[in-house]
Amino acid sequence: MEIREIQSKGEWEDFLAGCKDKTFLQSWNWGEFQEMMREKVWRLGIFEGRNLLSVALVVKVKAKRGTFLLVPHGPVSAPSISVREILKVLVEKLKQIAKQEDAGFIRINPIWSRNPENISLFKNLGFKDAPIQMHPEASWKLDITPPSSELLLDMRKTTRYLIRQASQNSDIAVFQSNRLEDVKVFSTMHETVSKRQAFVPFSLEYLEKEFSVFQKDNAISIFFGKYKNEVAAASFVVFWSGIGFYHHAASLPEYTKLSIPYLLQWEAIKEAKNRRCVLYDFWGYVDPKKEPKHPWAGPTLFKMGFGGEPHEYVKTQDLPLSWKYLPTALFEKVRKLRRHL
Repeated sequence: MEIREIQSKGEWEDFLAGCKDKTFLQSWNWGEFQEMMREKVWRLGIFEGRNLLSVALVVKVKAKRGTFLLVPHGPVSAPSISVREILKVLVEKLKQIAKQEDAGFIRINPIWSRNPENISLFKNLGFKDAPIQMHPEASWKLDITPPSSELLLDMRKTTRYLIRQASQNSDIAVFQSNRLEDVKVFSTMHETVSKRQAFVPFSLEYLEKEFSVFQKDNAISIFFGKYKNEVAAASFVVFWSGIGFYHHAASLPEYTKLSIPYLLQWEAIKEAKNRRCVLYDFWGYVDPKKEPKHPWAGPTLFKMGFGGEPHEYVKTQDLPLSWKYLPTALFEKVRKLRRHL
């Protein structure tokens, strides 16, 4: 096996189109977005002869807490490929890059099933569980290939009722936007909600650049829900490689009783079907029974009402390369405690 950088968007995306387990964090566009955010990116392909077996988008993260290499939701491999050898070859290449870039550690956030075999693959290479997750380590997913009528029947009874109730309210209107200027509307709402719920929102720059890079391929929409012409709820949905991703969302608490987010979510699912997606990924998930006090417990219950099933991944893995990892790990442990994660 050998690793080469891939320079062609077509080659990269065509390979990923044939892979089942993937998210847009390994897409070509996500790499462009990271470059727009002033991060350095490598698009690595693992080859056996001319055959491309696996890809890994690698991002150099330069933050106050330290510099490290991140593989978000990767590597992604072709079906029936042994990930053991893929991981070994990739890690050796990442060590070389880390030395050149003066990175203190390597962080891999895989979407491989959380089972003893996959966990041991990382442990045997010297990895340890990261103090904090940067991207979801579990997700709630819904197969959207059945007809819409069947999807409705498979929902929780309460969810189906609230969708119907909101859709019959003449004061409620739902629409989607592909206009960059509407990102500011979402950002303003997101900041308002963040102050009330005590979390750090994504910056307007972050949201605008993410939107603009996927907008080029008509692969993103903002869904808005209005009550009497006032925006009450909104969500960012990415459509990529046959999957719809519920990435960002915000809703104002004064409109809670109107159940607008339920209708908003249903419209996004129907749009994903219209775009011939086969899966809808609700993004972050925690088990509400095991972690009822987790900040994601409430949103997860909301997502579960639409039907689907959980997918738990191997926890984010860190490979320390120097003493520089220690202050970063300490900083992140403190941050995790403060955020009650």
